[in-house]
Amino acid sequence: MDFMKYSKLAVKILKYEEKEIYYDPAYHGRTLKIFGIDDDPARVIEYIGDQFLEKDYGLIFFDTKGKYPKEKFDTVIRIEDNKPTGLDPIKMVEKGLLKDFYTAATIIQTIYGLDRSLTNKLYADILEGKVKSVKDAAKSEEHYGEVIREAYTSLDDVFFEGEPPELGKSILVDFGRTYNISIAGMAFLILAAAVKDRRSTLIGIDDAAVLFYTTPGIAALPLLTQPMRGRVTVLGSRYVVENILNIPGPTLVLYNDPDLQSMIYEANGAPQGDMRKHVLKGEGAFIWRTTQTLEVEFGKLPFEG
Repeated sequence: MDFMKYSKLAVKILKYEEKEIYYDPAYHGRTLKIFGIDDDPARVIEYIGDQFLEKDYGLIFFDTKGKYPKEKFDTVIRIEDNKPTGLDPIKMVEKGLLKDFYTAATIIQTIYGLDRSLTNKLYADILEGKVKSVKDAAKSEEHYGEVIREAYTSLDDVFFEGEPPELGKSILVDFGRTYNISIAGMAFLILAAAVKDRRSTLIGIDDAAVLFYTTPGIAALPLLTQPMRGRVTVLGSRYVVENILNIPGPTLVLYNDPDLQSMIYEANGAPQGDMRKHVLKGEGAFIWRTTQTLEVEFGKLPFEG
């Protein structure tokens, strides 16, 4: 493809002999999925992130390994089991970090499995000032309090304590010391809701399969992958799972077991034969669609020398 067709958002992802292969969110789709093993997806996200920082984009990175360089960010939020995060959605609305109290009520609904009528009652009580925090909701004599208490633990209690964090232009959310998957899912949903309307932003998620594992995590998925001008989302995963394969957008296949590479090609509709080249260590296959065709471009990762 002629480079002139690319927008100013295009970033280099592969090189093949003398040719450079670019990912352009405006042309290829605004959510890029990257499948690989070990730290390969994270390294590619970092490489893409650096190129977007040069374009004066904000970078919001959800990092399950806790290895991402922290000096690139205005805000670093460390999520740890049994440590306060200040991520209470009701308090976050008051601080202007979440849009409105209805958003806060629906986040609590998603985390604790409230039905619509209980959510509406909770919302009314928040508006009336009867409920000023998630802790208040959990202690309430109302029926929603009873339902919340069934799943509410001391870990939740500590999680919601503290002052809501300042959220700068570039944010690193470090899950490296989070072992409880429910805590990770809650933090992910709440922060996804807080940043979902940001423009001129690259959102990186690694490992996406881990963060999308819980009900709150699944609820965060459309918030961050719905196409939006001025926002790009890059999902890295070591696990080839259906809920990520099915997200519309291009795919970058990195080195992996042959049967997993085959599954990714299959899910993308690549025909049997030459288009399904086996990707070796340090290589990548970039799969993308136009409205009429499926394209697969092969090359080496540019940072592999």
